[in-house]
Amino acid sequence: MQSEVRVIQDERTEWRFDLDPAEPMSNADGREWLDAQFTQLGSEPLRPTGKLLLADKVLVVARDAGPRLLGDAAWGRAFARAASAALAKPVVRIDLEAMTISY
Repeated sequence: MQSEVRVIQDERTEWRFDLDPAEPMSNADGREWLDAQFTQLGSEPLRPTGKLLLADKVLVVARDAGPRLLGDAAWGRAFARAASAALAKPVVRIDLEAMTISY
């Protein structure tokens, strides 16, 4: 089965991470990695209530990482592995313009 994460910033900018040859990350490790990046990037919850859903965390980390980190091969691949593992989905599409995730 194909395993990939795509992050779409706009009509011209997209990052695609093929995860097939990568060793899968556990769900707990994916969540831990995203938590660490959320804190390191100084990210804020999307919702005014402060409640942070897992999908929201993936969106916010991708948004706050921006092209600089998403364009870094090592960081981008680690993000993709963590997002796929935490969401428990082999194929993830992250649309930063619409702030949506689809599987």
